[in-house]
Amino acid sequence: MDHILIVEDEPKIADLLQKYLNSANYRTHWLNTGLGVSDWVRNEHPTLILLDLMLPGKDGLEVCKEIRQFSPVPIIMLTARVEEIDRLLGLELGADDYICKPFSPREVVARVKSILRRLQAFSQAADSHTASPEMSLLELDRDRLLARSGEQEITLTLVEFELLATLLQHPGRIFGRDQLMSKVYADNRIVSDRTIDSHIKKLRKKLAEILPGQELIHSVYSVGYKFES
Repeated sequence: MDHILIVEDEPKIADLLQKYLNSANYRTHWLNTGLGVSDWVRNEHPTLILLDLMLPGKDGLEVCKEIRQFSPVPIIMLTARVEEIDRLLGLELGADDYICKPFSPREVVARVKSILRRLQAFSQAADSHTASPEMSLLELDRDRLLARSGEQEITLTLVEFELLATLLQHPGRIFGRDQLMSKVYADNRIVSDRTIDSHIKKLRKKLAEILPGQELIHSVYSVGYKFES
């Protein structure tokens, strides 16, 4: 049974989420503060995290940043702060998705199911491809959400992995932002172009750690992105 961690300081919201998720056959655990979340995740290895932005002790953005230092576990941010910069900042720190308060608990369950379906699809797919020089340059481990070059590897979020896999499987092909959004957000929600740009920026930074000096993801002015070594 998939294990969902809920980090939310409002008991009524946490209780409602637990009831709906339990009804959907998910096991849940609730923490009401940002303190100690990283340690709990290290020890318990949840399948997905619902993480509130405004938390006592330590805010959700800082918690998300800490978790991303050691785990690619999918994270959905819960926030009442709807400013675009907050959404983008959460994504840049490694969140996979966000839901704005007030929300329907059914919407949360649907988002959880969507992300876990994508994760399961990755696990069932082939781990790597070597059909081109570009794809030989990087090996993708779908089970662990890793990108590897030689003996070096980086941990990716689910969104980052989807973006990289899409670009890597079609070297030289230009993908518009709308096309990339449809790959990452299959529920066809409205997502700003800047959100994709934010994910690409984070992905480039990670790739530079294992392939320094190589520009792999190229911007195509007014169009989108392509992958070329």
